[in-house]
Amino acid sequence: MPAYWISNYREILDADKLAAYAALAGPALVEAGGKFLARGMPERVYEAGLEQRSVLIEFESVEAAVAAHDSAAYQEALAALDGGAVRDLRIVPGA
Repeated sequence: MPAYWISNYREILDADKLAAYAALAGPALVEAGGKFLARGMPERVYEAGLEQRSVLIEFESVEAAVAAHDSAAYQEALAALDGGAVRDLRIVPGA
């Protein structure tokens, strides 16, 4: 069953750190089997929607998404981020 990695960026504190993170994280997650489905600012928000950058990545399973997160390559990306953004990250199983 597929799983989805959902990140919401509540606040970007350091654009340079975010850029360093993105340069490492994108390739690490693709190499781990992730497929980027959406990323960017919302075109429209409804109800309690927030104007926040969001990223949606599909993996083949929850286990694959967790392994991607815990991989050495992604941990290197997180070290580069080093507090440069306040994010909400969750892994959700597909229906």
